Order: sequence, then structure tokens, then C-alpha cells
Amino acid sequence: MAKESSSTNPTSVAYKKAVLKLGLKKNIGRALEIPDRELTVEVPFRRDNGEIDSVIGYRVQHNNTRGPFKGGIRYHQHVDIEEVRSLATLMTWKTALLDIPYGGGKGGIAVNPSNYSKTELERMSRRFFRGIDPIIGVNIDIPAPDVNTNAQVMSWFMDEYSQIHGYSPAIVTGKPIELGGSEGREAATGKGTAIITRETAEKWGIELNNAEVVIQGFGNVGSYAAKFLDEYGCKIIAVSDVSGGLYDPNGLDIKSLFEYNSKNRTIDGFKQGKKITNQELLALKCDFLIPAALGSAINKSNVNSIKCKAIIEAANGPVTGYAADSLWSRKIAIIPDILTNAGGVTVSYFEWVQNLQQFKWTEDDVNMKLEDKMVKSFDEVFSIKQKNKVPMRIASFMVAIDRVANAYNLREG
Repeated sequence: MAKESSSTNPTSVAYKKAVLKLGLKKNIGRALEIPDRELTVEVPFRRDNGEIDSVIGYRVQHNNTRGPFKGGIRYHQHVDIEEVRSLATLMTWKTALLDIPYGGGKGGIAVNPSNYSKTELERMSRRFFRGIDPIIGVNIDIPAPDVNTNAQVMSWFMDEYSQIHGYSPAIVTGKPIELGGSEGREAATGKGTAIITRETAEKWGIELNNAEVVIQGFGNVGSYAAKFLDEYGCKIIAVSDVSGGLYDPNGLDIKSLFEYNSKNRTIDGFKQGKKITNQELLALKCDFLIPAALGSAINKSNVNSIKCKAIIEAANGPVTGYAADSLWSRKIAIIPDILTNAGGVTVSYFEWVQNLQQFKWTEDDVNMKLEDKMVKSFDEVFSIKQKNKVPMRIASFMVAIDRVANAYNLREG
């Protein structure tokens, strides 16, 4: 789908509504929207055939009022400065909402990584990191993995930076365990999603045991969310990936499906469940619908077919502004992405802290701290929602913006 205009983008609309609800002065509201810095770099690198290629890279640093800039770097052919700017802004509010001492940043390279060999991607990655080196640092800006980047790319980034500045594991998060990565990081976003689903069930009076759950997207986030919700006693009746969906009203065998997907990188060919399309999956009657794949998955064309009690936004922006308004009028709860998928950046923060301390936490330590952060943030947002009679998305932005605005006033005043 085409990108929504800023007038209908749910993040932009939520920001404006939250600013009004908070009674923030217009000049402060405007100041908090403006990115601190935007960098565009040429990334020249040598192809395997000896030819020089060149691509465009970006790093946007939105706001560091509450701490260093933090946000992932993605490799995708549709990356542009507008997208990176929008995502950097969202990171500011996400880190503030979880009360993590970070600001917001984001980066990317406008490239289809499948068109390059591993050695070409390494040369490209190292050259890009050299290009943004002047504006990053362990207490300035800490990148992380995002779409089409992973622990290996973070290893190249860390090594490139360390060659210039000395051994610096804290310069990126999402690294392999052997290079200072954190226990529990791989599962963190999915685990956070499961925790938020559990808390939603309690607040909305939905019985968690045998609650029917539908998950669109069975990548890292969706698969781990399914794993933990299955352990909570939920019944996962349908899941999907790019190959299509699987549906079993009696519940899928998630343990077996998780192992199958881990081995084959797809759910296609799994021997349980009726095959359905992604659109059919979204229309299933269920307690919790968890879109964990693409943005704008629930939109004007299909919102009337939604038959769940609550939507848990594990993907970034899976519900458009129009759809969100329609669902609000039907009293279908939406737990926003800014809260739901914040488990990843929370454990990234834990990784950074461990690197700075040169001390390793156990997986139990990490999971306990993640649980505390997610539950506390959910309760704060729910309290604001109840007090102001607003959707959870607006309440989330109110909590986040208020924190950043207070810090801004203290520093600038």
C-alpha cells in the first residue's frame, strides 16, 4: 500500500492529539517534532567482480533530550529520508514511554540486500559505518539491527568502529553473545508482545487460558510471541507468513510449528492446519489479533471484516488511521506498536548497560527486568487512558511526550 499522508498517519495524528490533551505549548510541541540532525552519505564499495558500486545511506538523529540517540539500521530498496525520519521520531517516543534513558534515531541504506553477496554486504556495511562515524558514539548514538540487518551486520559495524576508536562493544546492540550481546535479545520483542497481550487480557476481562489468538507474520516477533502465548495457555488458531496462512480452530501445535519454522524459515509445508490467505486470516473471529508483519495490514479495505476483541500491534504501523478510528467506534481495543513491540529496544538498552559495565546478566535477570518494564509501562498507559477516556495509542503518546517535554523544559529552561 502507498504511504499514508501525515494527516492520516496514525503516529502523526496521535502525536497531535496527545499534544493537545497535554496542553503543551505550540512552540514546545513543534520543537519536539524537529529532528536534531539528518545525515545522508554516499556508500561506495567494491563488488565481487571488481567494479565500484555506490548506494545512499541515511542516519537521522531525532531527539537526545533524555539520552543518546537509539534506533536500528535497515537495508531495503524503499528506504528514504522521509521513512527514516518518521521511524527516528517514533523511537524517541518509544524509549520515553518505556522510561529508558535514550532518545530516538534511525538509519538505513536504500538497497535490496538480496542482490548482493555476503562479502559485498560486508564491504557496504563497513563503508556505511565509516560514513556515519563522525556523529555516533557509545554515549552519542547507538545503532541496532532492523529490517534485513542482523547480528552479523552489527559485528561488522562494531569491528569497523573499534578499529578506529579501540574495542567498543557498546557502540551497537543486537550483537552475537560472543561479542557482548545480551541473553534474551533474540526473543525480546516477541516476549514483550506476549506480556502486553497477557496484561490486555487482564484489563479487558478476557480469560487468557484458551484465549483464541491469530498472528499475522511468523518471523522473529510473531514466532516468539506465539511460543510465549502458548506457554501462557492461549490457543493459537491461525498464523501466517509470506507463503500464506494455517488455520486450526482447535489450536495449532506451536512447539512443533516453532521448531519447523526455525529449521525451514517458513511455515509452508507444515502438516497441521487448513491453508488460508492472509486476508482470510485477518477476518477470523478471535480474542486477540496480532499483526506482526507489514505496516497498514488493517486498512480501509478490510477493517469492516475484523472480528477480534483486541488488536495487539506487534508490527510497526499495522493499523492505518482510518481503520483505527473505525475500530475505536466499534469498541475494539488497539494496543499500539509504540508499547507492544518495545521489548526489543528495552533489552537493547540492557545490552548497552552490560557492555558499559563489562558485566554479563543471566537470561533470567534480563527476562525479569523486561517483565518489570513492560508491565509498568502498560499500567501507566492504561491509567492515562482511563483518566482521559482516550484510546491506548493516544495515552501512550501522552506518557511519552510528557516525559520528553519535561526533560526539554528542565534542560532548556
